[in-house]
Amino acid sequence: MVMRRILLTLLCLAGYCGWPLGMGQVHAERDGRPNIVIVLVDDMGFSDIGCYGGEIDTPNLDLMAAGGLRFTQFYNAGRCCPTRASLMTGLHPHQVGIGHMTEPPESPLGFEGAYQGHLNKRCTTLAEVLRNAGYHTLMTGKWHLGYHSQDDWPLQRGFDRYFGGISGGFNYFRPSGTRGMTDGNQAVDTDDDFYATDSFTDIACEYLSQVTAQDDRPFFLYLAYNAPHWPLNTKVQEFHKYKGQYRQGWEALMRSRLARQKEIGLFPDDLQPAPHVGPTWDSLSQDQQDEMDSIMAAYAGCIDSIDQNMGKLMRHLESLGALDNTLLMFLSDNGSCQEGGQLGQFEPEWIENPPDGVQGIRLGLAWANASNTPFRLYKHFVHEGGACTPMIAHWPAGIPTSEAGSLVRQPAYLPDFMATCLELSGADYPADLPNCVGKSLLPALKASGEMIHDEPLYWEHEGNAAVRWGDWKLVKEWQKPWELYNMAQDRTELNDLASINTQKRDEMLGLFESWAKQHQVAYPERFNMYEYLKQKREEENNN
Repeated sequence: MVMRRILLTLLCLAGYCGWPLGMGQVHAERDGRPNIVIVLVDDMGFSDIGCYGGEIDTPNLDLMAAGGLRFTQFYNAGRCCPTRASLMTGLHPHQVGIGHMTEPPESPLGFEGAYQGHLNKRCTTLAEVLRNAGYHTLMTGKWHLGYHSQDDWPLQRGFDRYFGGISGGFNYFRPSGTRGMTDGNQAVDTDDDFYATDSFTDIACEYLSQVTAQDDRPFFLYLAYNAPHWPLNTKVQEFHKYKGQYRQGWEALMRSRLARQKEIGLFPDDLQPAPHVGPTWDSLSQDQQDEMDSIMAAYAGCIDSIDQNMGKLMRHLESLGALDNTLLMFLSDNGSCQEGGQLGQFEPEWIENPPDGVQGIRLGLAWANASNTPFRLYKHFVHEGGACTPMIAHWPAGIPTSEAGSLVRQPAYLPDFMATCLELSGADYPADLPNCVGKSLLPALKASGEMIHDEPLYWEHEGNAAVRWGDWKLVKEWQKPWELYNMAQDRTELNDLASINTQKRDEMLGLFESWAKQHQVAYPERFNMYEYLKQKREEENNN
């Protein structure tokens, strides 16, 4: 069944995408170092795309996975801008000034240190080290690493070209004002044909055409979609494609996704999923069920558009002769987003006539829970549902052919991108800055069998905290007791061993306390500043 599905996908896409089944000719460059492309999507759940068990139509991502590797334990930072900070710098978010969130467009936060809300000067970026190593450095999409000083913007942090949104969330069709678009350092208006997902890809492809025509130097592209972050501005055509497909509800969706995840080998047959949180589907009225179906259809439509654009990007790389020697990595910044209440937010007129600004459709907790199948919790949290992301790596010239379509089951996380780029490019990391905390992913990409991490990995966001060390994970929600799980036996965090294996719990808690003190981490037991963070979270939940 699995092989038949993969073969059908390949055969279909050979015609649908115009890709040759051999994945293109090797691009022989005078500079033989690989191009590097990182694609980050926003608020997408672990199980949404086909190659991770989802029913949403994602043939291009499925093909990318069939020719590459899927990571089953790749971790983000649980929230949008801390993830971007860690990915871009190879450090923990607190080390670079984004321990909580970035400053909003309305005003600076007024803090210093780990929670100042924009990139500090005690870090370097992927773009800076790669440009110094001779790479073209290009970016389109959502920045969200500092707004009020241009010193924090992409062109001042190593990128040669940039187009996108400096702020956080913005309207897909009509971004404007402080949440508008920026070309380089200049605010620009968008036309009636603008759609963020399409436009970010189109402009990225233009950049790639320009730099490959210019010389044979390798390129680094960071393509950061705002989809499927709220407001869920789906195109009407994609909405109607999925409308009616979610009338069976979230419990049925979770069962079908889990069955596919087991079928394709992501999880063992005996894995027990985390239970659904929120109302049962049958407790809703028919009108409510129709509204919930519409919300999920809008969300699916946004992801469908992402997949279409991934196909466009890969076809363009193919046309440039660059696909084979490009390491292309795709992931989400956090788990699916529960913001918007249990049942999300929806008005029928928002499909044909979406409002301006960031008001609009929100997914809500009940669907977010299903999107993160089989894990617990969602965005904000560092349980698996919040912090574990789909991560696909595609590199025909670098990944052994015999490993194509394989799963990487080792834990890895965002700072590993910096270490990987350093090794691939031969770039120098500044000696006067804190050491990169990541490790290169090359052993996993080359299927060497070498372990990526034997040291502990750490996370904290809004008092939600975790340390992962081998098969063990110590984790907590804000102001709740620490929990301890053996991830080799209990990936969905259902059997808390904290009161049974107290020695391991205390050992890992000591590690976390030392790390938190070293990095000025403000979690509830430590600093009064957390009252501010608590207030911000309550305000967001009420919006």
